[in-house]
Amino acid sequence: MDIKKDVQQQFGRSANHYVISKGHRKGGDLKKLVEMAHVTGSEEVLDVATGGGHTANALAPHVQKVTALDLTPEMLSAAERFIKENGHDNVVFVEGDAEKLPFPDETFDLVTCRIAPHHFPNIEQFISEVYRVLKHGGTFLLDDNVAPEDEGFDQFYNTLEKMRDYSHYRAWKKSEWLQKLELNGFEIQEWHRFEKRFEFENWCDRMHLSDSQKADLNEFILKTTEKVKRKFRIQINDTQITSFIGEAILVSATKE
Repeated sequence: MDIKKDVQQQFGRSANHYVISKGHRKGGDLKKLVEMAHVTGSEEVLDVATGGGHTANALAPHVQKVTALDLTPEMLSAAERFIKENGHDNVVFVEGDAEKLPFPDETFDLVTCRIAPHHFPNIEQFISEVYRVLKHGGTFLLDDNVAPEDEGFDQFYNTLEKMRDYSHYRAWKKSEWLQKLELNGFEIQEWHRFEKRFEFENWCDRMHLSDSQKADLNEFILKTTEKVKRKFRIQINDTQITSFIGEAILVSATKE
C-alpha cells in the first residue's frame, strides 16, 4: 500500500476526530495564519489538505471564495458539514492530490496548507504545484509540525510519529522548509515558531491505537535519552507518558 492510500485509510476513519481536535480547531497558529493572510475580501483562496476544514472555515468570512481540497473523501464530507454548520456558503469542496493540484495556472490569490505536509511523499512537487496555481504576487501560508535541527532529535521525533501513524512521511526541519521554498522560487516574508503540547492519550486515540500500540510507544519514549526527554519536555507519571512538547513553523512566502 502506498503512502497516499495509507493517508486515505488513516484519515478516512479519523475524520471526525480531526474536526473536534482542540489543537486543530483552536491552535494559536490558526489565529496567526489568518492575521498573516492580510486579506481584503476579494481573494480566491485554496486550502490544500483541508482536513477538518478549520483553515477554510477561519478564512471564509474574510474572502470571496475558498476552495477546500483534500485527498480523503471522508475528510471532505466532515469538513463540509463543519463549515456549513457555521453558515459559510462561499466554500467549495474538491477531492484532489496536493502534489497534482487539479487547477489551472495562476488561479488563486492565496494558498494555505496547515498541519498536513508531513504526510506528503514528494514535498518539492507539492511546493512546485502551489507555485504554479498561485497568481503572481500571491501568498503561500505554510503551517506544519517540524523536526528540530539536531539529527538525533529529528530521528526521535519522526520515528515516534511514524510509530503512532503509519501515514506519516516526514516532519521536515525549519531550515529544510525555508530552503525548499526559496529553491522553488518563493520569497520568504516572515515565519514564526509555535510550541505544541501533545497529550499522550488523546494523541494516540486520534489514530485509534490499540492498548499494545500505546504500550509500545510509551516504552519507546521511556527508553530514550535524558537529553531527548529534556528537549521534548516529556512528562512522565510513574512509568506512563502523559505529554510532550513538539513544534511547528508558520511561513508566509510570496510568488513574485
